[in-house]
Amino acid sequence: MLLGIDTSIGTAVAVIDPDGVVRAERSSENPLGHAEVIGTLLRDALEDAAMAPAQGVLAPAPDLVTHVAAGMGPGPFTGLRIGIAAARAFALARDIPVVPVVSHDAVALGILLGAQLADTDTGAFAVVTDARRREFAYTVYDGIDDDGLPVRATEPALVARDGVDARLAGIARVDATAVPASMLALVAARALAAGRSSGPDQPLYLRAPDVTVGQGPKRVSA
Repeated sequence: MLLGIDTSIGTAVAVIDPDGVVRAERSSENPLGHAEVIGTLLRDALEDAAMAPAQGVLAPAPDLVTHVAAGMGPGPFTGLRIGIAAARAFALARDIPVVPVVSHDAVALGILLGAQLADTDTGAFAVVTDARRREFAYTVYDGIDDDGLPVRATEPALVARDGVDARLAGIARVDATAVPASMLALVAARALAAGRSSGPDQPLYLRAPDVTVGQGPKRVSA
């Protein structure tokens, strides 16, 4: 099974089988309070996943998790790092790999799978999320590839709130208020099956943190 964790917008946790069957999914759309809810969501999702057999075996869900998909953003520094830290801690404790995933890819995959079920063509579209401080993060997508993964036409980038329409002129815009952790885990599962990378090793903060470590204490003259 794969565990998916994302805190790029709200906080989302899911457990899926390698073939994409969702065994459990929990989330909070609150853009703040990631640290307060991540532990509870993880516990509840793992308990839910353990209620049904996985791969024909009845066992506690954590024992059957083989990979952890971590949403790498784009997202604000403070919230994003909580989910990544949780994913790395869970994986470290169980000696299993972390699979980094671009968070917008999860949103895009959900849109593309929905279009496939409806037998429609999305054309090029942009996933847009609120980056706060009057800025949006966006990524443009154009279809799905042979491995079942979204095709990025552009990499994640920031744009001023009042400039987003001009930047995305002629491209359908999808404003996402949540990242589905089940889709995040499915992106990871499909990338693993194809033997390819699913995201960057470093978080896509797109903006430096507000607080940085200085060069040392300020000297005060006597």
